[in-house]
Amino acid sequence: MNHLSLIIKREYLNKIRNKSFIIMTFLSPIIMVAIITLVSYLSQLNNDIVNTIEVLDESGVFTSQFEDSENLKFKIINGVPLKDAKFAAESSNNYGLLYIPKTENIEDYSSVITFYSEDSPSMSVMQAIENTIEEKVNRLKLKEAGIDANKIEELKVTVNTNLETFAGEKTSKLGSGVKLAFGGIAGYLLFMFIIIYGNMIMRSVIEEKTSRIIEVLISSVKPIKLLLGKIFGTSLAGLTQFVVWIIIMIFLSTLASSLFGIDTTATQSQQQELLLQNSDKGSQQLITDVFREINNLPLTNLVIMFLFFFTGGYLLYSSLYAAIGAAVDNETDTQQFMIPILMPLILGIYVGFFTVIENPHGTVSQVFSYIPFTSPVVMLMRIPFGVPLWQQILSLIILFATFIATVWFAAKIYRVGILMYGKKASYREIIKWLKY
Repeated sequence: MNHLSLIIKREYLNKIRNKSFIIMTFLSPIIMVAIITLVSYLSQLNNDIVNTIEVLDESGVFTSQFEDSENLKFKIINGVPLKDAKFAAESSNNYGLLYIPKTENIEDYSSVITFYSEDSPSMSVMQAIENTIEEKVNRLKLKEAGIDANKIEELKVTVNTNLETFAGEKTSKLGSGVKLAFGGIAGYLLFMFIIIYGNMIMRSVIEEKTSRIIEVLISSVKPIKLLLGKIFGTSLAGLTQFVVWIIIMIFLSTLASSLFGIDTTATQSQQQELLLQNSDKGSQQLITDVFREINNLPLTNLVIMFLFFFTGGYLLYSSLYAAIGAAVDNETDTQQFMIPILMPLILGIYVGFFTVIENPHGTVSQVFSYIPFTSPVVMLMRIPFGVPLWQQILSLIILFATFIATVWFAAKIYRVGILMYGKKASYREIIKWLKY
């Protein structure tokens, strides 16, 4: 055990003292914050622009329908030929010209209106214009049929079904989406952590193998201890880097906001504001439902199980990455072994998103939440929907038992493969190594 702690310490210090590791630890969050700040700054510049649209309404029906907004102004022009109006709009660098001709029938407005512009207009702008025209045309149609449009609006009934469990706990239609979002974020973090730091372990093994340092180490340390020490040491280095990233990103985001007056959440805020403008009552109810669902989530259970499943899943896949590193001489030869390892993880994500949300307690969801190579993702997505504690514990036991077994098999591959040079390993060759 003393050897294991020394190997972990050596591996950890070797990683965090590496120049490329130090550079990426500090450079990555700086680049990320710089990109977010730049996007926010450009978004603010874009929002300060006021676009003017000239409206040539020959019908006279829609003259009073178009209302100015913060970023969009409408300029009504009358008694001007279309050709002159187009030339004037283009010369003045306005956003565009909306041409509404006079028609015989109201139905014709569905196909005769034209918007002239230098480039393709924004979808949101066109949607706003079309909604305005549609509302007016529909009212005209109702009036033509002798129907009071205001009366129809008053008679409309919106049905909103209240959802409640048999235990009396209120839920909402957003519940499944909120619950899946928590599981999806957890699965995505695990996937990225495995890809980034699993590859780091694999490259570390390949480097030590090619430099022949491993021949000295293997003479005094058992392969399984060397393998575990490499996994745990690299994992701690990765966790250190992850924590530093978070701290630096928070600091730089706060600094950018205070120095440049840039709100790095500007894009999200604009989307939320647009949602509020479209439906005040609906959005208020939406926000209420989201907070209710978050409060109803088993947050303590989620956090604890996230740590366990995240750790177990990462250790399981890391042992496989280390075994691959021992079996090859260079990183190019690892490609043939990568797909079989990543496929179960990708399958778990697909099962989680396309099966758990529809039937979290169905046979498929339950089976994949016990398979150790998919359980870290699928079980984390199922927990918000209410999974008995015994099922979670059973899944964890299977996961960590599989990790121990995988480390044992990986160590056998590691023991033989780490001393093999100049020969490309195949699946048949690796199976032979397991029998030694």
